[in-house]
Amino acid sequence: MSLKSILAKVYAQIEKRNIYSWASKPVETQRKVLKYLIKEAQFTSFGNDHQFEKIKNYDDFKKYVPIRDYEDLRPYIDKVVAGEKDVLWKGKPLYFAKTSGTTSGTKYIPISTESMPFHIQAAKQALLMYIAETGNADFVDGKMIFLQGSPILEVKNGIKTGRLSGIAAHFIPKYLQQNRMPTWETNCIDDWETKVNAIVDETINEDMRVISGIPSWVQMYFEKLIEKSGKNVGTLYKNFNLFVFGGVNFEPYRQKFENLIGRKVDSIELFPASEGFFAFQDSQKEKGMLLLLNSGMFYEFIPTDEFYNENPTRISIVDVKLGVNYVLILNTNSGLWGYNIGDTVMFTSLKPYRVIVSGRIKHYISAFGEHVIAKEVEHALKNTVENTEISVNEFTVAPQVNPKDGLPYHEWFIEFEKAPENMEIFLTQLDKALQQQNAYYFDLISGKVLQPLKISKVVKGGFQNYMKSIGKLGGQNKVPRLSNDRKIVDQLEILK
Repeated sequence: MSLKSILAKVYAQIEKRNIYSWASKPVETQRKVLKYLIKEAQFTSFGNDHQFEKIKNYDDFKKYVPIRDYEDLRPYIDKVVAGEKDVLWKGKPLYFAKTSGTTSGTKYIPISTESMPFHIQAAKQALLMYIAETGNADFVDGKMIFLQGSPILEVKNGIKTGRLSGIAAHFIPKYLQQNRMPTWETNCIDDWETKVNAIVDETINEDMRVISGIPSWVQMYFEKLIEKSGKNVGTLYKNFNLFVFGGVNFEPYRQKFENLIGRKVDSIELFPASEGFFAFQDSQKEKGMLLLLNSGMFYEFIPTDEFYNENPTRISIVDVKLGVNYVLILNTNSGLWGYNIGDTVMFTSLKPYRVIVSGRIKHYISAFGEHVIAKEVEHALKNTVENTEISVNEFTVAPQVNPKDGLPYHEWFIEFEKAPENMEIFLTQLDKALQQQNAYYFDLISGKVLQPLKISKVVKGGFQNYMKSIGKLGGQNKVPRLSNDRKIVDQLEILK
């Protein structure tokens, strides 16, 4: 055991105590955060417009600050982008995280001097909590890879701008820089396919121990490693035992990953976004991710089934319940107020507060009133392929409202690694599994409003080709699990 791993274990126990100290006082912690946010932004343009001087508690806050999405907040953000100061948060942002939106085009999410450290701290704490629980710190002596966007930043009105993962690359601690891969030069490659090939060349002979990234893109990296070496990933990297991921549910990929690796490895789930780092998996034994209540963000929640009501219920953590889907609303120390990030979460524990990401409020199917969400289709597929040899690389679901024959239905576009021998049995089981997940869908099937789902096979590499065709191959981009129209699947049809 190296000195570095010994010190990591000591540091991990200290950090664990610090984290569970605020986690054991959740209401008090969030109350302090809200008070801090209001005080610091009181004299900004937004604070003046929304009478921050009158806000004494959460009820006041709800009275003066409405729920907004990016487009609603855009008049303020445009002023920040133009170079004005003291608009949403004091001073000017340290960075803009540039993201692409479906309705807003390019979005510029401000990252402040106060918020940036929490992005870096949370990722570090996730690894330390893993060490504290498992005692496994050997990975600190080997190589680590983080599949991420280019760290090359543009400058917009004096503010550095780029993808969040590229911004974060500038903050890798010195003690990890010798372990971290790929090289800076390779990380700067923009084209994803070229970049992955270069990463394979750089890492194929290294002692890789931690691999991190969005599962679909890590899968692509694994497949290229196997293609070049002729070995599975676990044989190639004998000491690889920890996969760190975020952005999507890993369960649909787990079996495929175990096949590519040749064995099971531990995993840590993260919940980061340009707007903030919200949660990380703090335990290998408990379900869900620890909600970060002490990271300069005050969280609000709206029940998903009320979100489009005129006056939906709007609550803080004090009133959340287990097993309910909530739209996550943010108030942050970079100046996002009443901000609907678009993610939906469900609490798995209230002591401490842990969540799972259940989907996107805009990524659902409710063409017939069923309101099926990502978590439900993912669980249905997982339950159907469990204990079988069926393997799925990627999938998405869309409604077929106007079929040529018969009743409407849900159409699943699935890229199989190993397809079922009997597709009729498979789709029947999958449909029943979805009915068990969603009572409205069950009612529509049993009431003969919908016919059971249908499956369209997508050719190997079809989803990658689709993402490439829309300029979103690699990085933090991911295929939506489902949508309420056929824009995505129509493109998949063309690329068949």
